[in-house]
Amino acid sequence: MIWSHEFAGSYESWEQQVRYFSHRYQVITYNDRGYPPSEVPTDPEAYSQDITIEDLRRLMDHLGLEEAYIGGLSMGGNVALNFALRYPERCQGIIVASAGSGTTHNDAFRSGGEAMAARMLAEGTPPVMKDYGSGPTRVQLQRKDPRGYEEFMRLLLGHNARGAAYTFRGVQLKRPTIDQLIPQMNALQVPTLIMNGDEDDPCVEPSIMMKRAIPYSGLAVLPQCGHAINLEEPALFNQLVSDFLTAVEAGKWAEHSLGETPYTTGSR
Repeated sequence: MIWSHEFAGSYESWEQQVRYFSHRYQVITYNDRGYPPSEVPTDPEAYSQDITIEDLRRLMDHLGLEEAYIGGLSMGGNVALNFALRYPERCQGIIVASAGSGTTHNDAFRSGGEAMAARMLAEGTPPVMKDYGSGPTRVQLQRKDPRGYEEFMRLLLGHNARGAAYTFRGVQLKRPTIDQLIPQMNALQVPTLIMNGDEDDPCVEPSIMMKRAIPYSGLAVLPQCGHAINLEEPALFNQLVSDFLTAVEAGKWAEHSLGETPYTTGSR
């Protein structure tokens, strides 16, 4: 089982999943390029979602893993989905959590993201990430688990400014939106668990798009949750993922009909 982290996270974000799932699986977490101790390339062109997908493939090759369960949150959820679209034969199943930011209100997402990246390069990480970490989809963690939120912010404020800025520009702002992937998702045969917090507004509609477009998919919506659902509600998150894995391994994760008129590219 491999977990890919969000933009605001790192391999450390998955500690509660590592402890839980390591009873049954070999659990692998890693830092993307731009996140020390991984390399922080100085060339902006060294950052893209395609490159991140290939980094994951190379990691699996290096570890001698032909296939695995691939899971991720937010940026990592997009990586898990797009990895499965490119390499379905290497995925036993995928967990796509809190993914799809920028699919709706794309112009605002892009302009805000570019402004944030420019600020990070000019001001450094702490002042920018302090604002980023206190947004409307992060307050839920602060409300539920102040100590966990403090740890989340400590790690976030320590991110490398260049790595974070280039990651946002090259990966977040240039990746395809969920609606642009619908024809590929219609053909995806990999068991897929989609997860989202009901207060994570930028990702609610993209999650529904994925559910309607992917034949072997299920959607779990966590109540009164924001973006970092694996941190906010780790017990519920882990149980839902565990039930998904059990169903897949028992051959009980069923295909659902896409209907005569599934989502098509450009739907909102």
